[in-house]
Amino acid sequence: MDPLFDFVGKVALVTGGSRGLGYQMVKAFAERGADVIIASRKLENCEAVAEECRALGRKALAISAHVGKWAECDRLIEEAYAAFGRVDILVNNAGMGPRCPSHEVTEAMFDSVVNLNFKGPFRLASQIGKRMFDSADEHGTGCIINVTSSGSLMPLPQVVPYGSSKAALNAMSLSLAHEYAPKVRVNTLSPGAFKTDIVQAWPDKGEGPIPTPRGFAADPQDIVTAALFLASPASVNVTGTLVRCDGGQH
Repeated sequence: MDPLFDFVGKVALVTGGSRGLGYQMVKAFAERGADVIIASRKLENCEAVAEECRALGRKALAISAHVGKWAECDRLIEEAYAAFGRVDILVNNAGMGPRCPSHEVTEAMFDSVVNLNFKGPFRLASQIGKRMFDSADEHGTGCIINVTSSGSLMPLPQVVPYGSSKAALNAMSLSLAHEYAPKVRVNTLSPGAFKTDIVQAWPDKGEGPIPTPRGFAADPQDIVTAALFLASPASVNVTGTLVRCDGGQH
């Protein structure tokens, strides 16, 4: 195994890890030696992914949690630490982005989007980040990756709560990178259009042209190298940054 991407002995927690980009990241960590914690709302989906990881010889824990709620975040943290004693890599990947004209957005929809995309990731990153900081040696071992979106960097109509909450996550990453330095690295991974379940809500199912130099939505596995780069212990000097994996979308 390439030592640059050797995650043997590491524990990775991925929210929204049962499908889409989260699933690809869970698999990538497990294939390279990490034990994994898969969290999403549907336990059976998490357990199916956990079984795949166990088949690779890894320890894997499936946890049902709604990470838009702080009590659920706290329970997720406690169950993760009870099972493994630590978390080395946290990937805040769970999110939602319903398309809706801004004047039709209800308070319930606004709260659901902001809670899942920003409030929950803040709770997980702040609580796990503090534990990482307190348990790290002088060189640091903790890594937090906050998955945002190209929609946080460019104006997109009818997804204003989504883009705004993801932009808040960008700012949070930079702030926490300073707060928990030098022992914990905190970075942002910003995907563009990917062929995940989300694009099934698009009128063209993601098959139409995408405004990027590549011109099409990416396959979910195309997120893997960017995530491995940010999570790798070889990226010791990379923190407080935003890595775009969006095909050059502007």
